[in-house]
Amino acid sequence: MVFNAVAEYYHNISLFGETTTTDIISIVLIVLGGFIIIRIVRNRLKRSFGDKLPKSDLDFVMTLSTYLIYLITILLLLPYLHFDLSGLFVAGGIVALALAFATQNIVSNLVSGLFLMFERPIKIGDNVSIESLTGTVQNIQIMSTIVRTYDGIYVRIPNSKMFTSDITNLVAHPARRFEYTVGIRYQDDAAKAIALIKNLIDRQPYALKSPGPLVYVDKLDESSVNIVVKVWAPSLFWWDLRTALLWKIKVELEKNGIQIPFPQRELWFNNTLNADMKTVRPPPIREVPYQETDDCLEVGKPGPGETHDP
Repeated sequence: MVFNAVAEYYHNISLFGETTTTDIISIVLIVLGGFIIIRIVRNRLKRSFGDKLPKSDLDFVMTLSTYLIYLITILLLLPYLHFDLSGLFVAGGIVALALAFATQNIVSNLVSGLFLMFERPIKIGDNVSIESLTGTVQNIQIMSTIVRTYDGIYVRIPNSKMFTSDITNLVAHPARRFEYTVGIRYQDDAAKAIALIKNLIDRQPYALKSPGPLVYVDKLDESSVNIVVKVWAPSLFWWDLRTALLWKIKVELEKNGIQIPFPQRELWFNNTLNADMKTVRPPPIREVPYQETDDCLEVGKPGPGETHDP
């Protein structure tokens, strides 16, 4: 009982104005807790984003997190310092509202950048399509993403736009498929053409065996028998194989007597023509002499070289 009375006395003793020993102990614990949390957060950020972010962006995120924890720690300390928070909250609310309007795009880009880093739909070096833009990702920063188009144009995309756009990662999967439609003449052997194409694909080093290629007759068109060719290739070599294989197919087919036809149309007449077309001559071209008089310029009269109804 005596011990409790002594402890209560020391706890309630005022050291600096209204600040008691209990307040001092709480302040010390809050400050220590703040420093410990800062250390934990910085270590976690470094482990999570150390290999995903440039050093400058990582330093920026860690500094921002540190200041945010400082701010929270100070707000927690104010009641134990017997600071009147009513005026501070009013002023802080106005300042926060003004900052929110002024920095909404910055905050949106920052938060979107963090989500993109957690979700990781793309990474540096990927070939991507973002809406109408197609290119290679050069850098992923905390506020924006840098893309280099295939014709060498530098494009900076804000992360808020990246986060809300449809992103197509062309190399996310290890293999991609492409296809052609090859037309041959009706008198050509379609089975032979299919066998030639399959043998040619088998000789390509980047054409995958599994999943294997598909070659089949897809359509009997007006002027050709259409053969569809579908080939899988590694994503990194997909474009090279696609651009080279089509011409090889054409050469291989023609070398074996199979032609790729051009559009043509046959006309059939109901009655047999009685006239000998060899004796038919086109009508002679009548030459009209040039007239220099202005009478022909009158309204209703034909000009030089013009015809008129008799």
